[in-house]
Amino acid sequence: MTFDKEKLDEIKKAEQEWEEKTVKPLIQKRPERKEKFHTDSGFEVKRVYTPADLGDWDYMEKLGFPGQYPFTRGVYPTMYRGRFWTMRQYAGYATAEESNKRYKYLLEQGQTGLSVAFDLPTQLGYDSDHPMSEGEVGKVGVAIDSLWDMEILFDGIPLDKVSTSMTINSTAANLLAFYILVAEKQGVAQGVLRGTVQNDILKEYIARGTYIFPPQPSMRLTTDIIMYCAENVPKWNPISISGYHIREAGATAIQEVAFTLADGIEYVKAVIERGMDVDKFAPRLSFFFAAHNNFLEEIAKFRAARRLWAKIMKEKFGAKNPKSMLLRFHTQTGGSTLTAQQPENNIVRVAIQALAAVLGGTQSLHTNSYDEALSLPTEKSVRIALRTQQIIAYESGVADTVDPLAGSYYIEWLTDHIEEEAMKYIEKIEGMGGMMKAIERGYIQKEIADSAYRFQKEVEEKKRIIVGVNAFTVDEPVDVEILKVDPSIREKQIERLKKLRSERDNKKVQEALDMLRKAAEKDDVNLMPYIIEAHRHLATLGEVTNVLREVWGEYRAPLIF
Repeated sequence: MTFDKEKLDEIKKAEQEWEEKTVKPLIQKRPERKEKFHTDSGFEVKRVYTPADLGDWDYMEKLGFPGQYPFTRGVYPTMYRGRFWTMRQYAGYATAEESNKRYKYLLEQGQTGLSVAFDLPTQLGYDSDHPMSEGEVGKVGVAIDSLWDMEILFDGIPLDKVSTSMTINSTAANLLAFYILVAEKQGVAQGVLRGTVQNDILKEYIARGTYIFPPQPSMRLTTDIIMYCAENVPKWNPISISGYHIREAGATAIQEVAFTLADGIEYVKAVIERGMDVDKFAPRLSFFFAAHNNFLEEIAKFRAARRLWAKIMKEKFGAKNPKSMLLRFHTQTGGSTLTAQQPENNIVRVAIQALAAVLGGTQSLHTNSYDEALSLPTEKSVRIALRTQQIIAYESGVADTVDPLAGSYYIEWLTDHIEEEAMKYIEKIEGMGGMMKAIERGYIQKEIADSAYRFQKEVEEKKRIIVGVNAFTVDEPVDVEILKVDPSIREKQIERLKKLRSERDNKKVQEALDMLRKAAEKDDVNLMPYIIEAHRHLATLGEVTNVLREVWGEYRAPLIF
């Protein structure tokens, strides 16, 4: 799709005549809804787009073909004609027993991959009997204190047959160790395990807050996992570089792309500095994005991110293996877009967002349940969310051709502009010394906070309409079934911990923890084998984390104004 200058000039002239002779008389009689239209990122949206908006636009340079550099059109040649994206539902609550039942239910309903949610104590490295865990055990995810819990969580689920994603960061090494040990007990070798551990610590300092240690030792743990998996768990994604939480904190689509890829650059640099060749580990890097409501901008966002990452890996890091240039990503529909008011409206929002993710070429997808603004999802709401994906896959036809919106003048213009604006951010961050320095300065946090403020102000001033919230409201009670977590769960976990500590070989546990402490005091030792060994002897998650707390200390975030 290239046009010579003469043809572009001809199109521009025709557009001007159309504006003057056709549009202007109509607008004088019937004005448009508002003077200017904008995407969520602030791009002004023209009335119509033509080849003139793309200018000297080269098809092979900008698009090419699916599965070929620069991968704008998709990371695989046949995309969903070969197989659909992995359909995941993020799930986990209460005890391992209850979550195990939910996983089996979801697999029976046609889910093709598991996605594990952990409770806050597990995310922050506290056992269920720690005073800091009171009131939080099993609330926002499943409580995992030891290998015993993990064995129950995956009881009857063959780990050589399913792909499992675990949303865990500060304690990612512990949960991956548990998973490896459960597989070992099932007779499944590490080399065949498939799945992802989120393990993205930088975004915790930016947007989410479940960090434990200072940034430098946290980065060491993150790179330990990446390097361990490259050598021992080759089919596993050792990190899911997450724009999702950045977006949920208030970032625009452009900021989501820029800050996520800047995090990715920081991780790649860190592993290379430790002596590993980029093509050894980069093929297993994965990403995680949000899908929000501005349908066409979201589609363009995914395409721009894919092309930009390919260029970064090829030009900045000198990757030779095409697989190192692939931006493979999981998508979750936007939790922050869900409303407690008229919650059934969320079914429509989720369908729009899921369709954007599919048209944008996602490899894996979680659809939120309509009741999640009120509570953990019920089985009914989870089933509707999963059915949304299945209807898109089997009934809509959008998966029958690759990148069906390619060539749309507006989509290509948006894709180009998101890439350009995201690159400006990345270059600015690199000028600061990289993402770690930008985080320490509070630059990223302030940019997101400013965007969140602008969004909320627009909602309050009704410049941005949220259906059921600031327009089209109804005065009626919310009639939705609420899932309630049994408060006695903590007592059950405490009893299990007492039993574990009385039955295990405490001498071997202490020896393993001492070995871990000595390894942590050195800078050049990969800690994964030591963490696996400690958990093999039934050291708890809290005990392993406490050893690292003693060596590295805890992080306290600075105030950002």
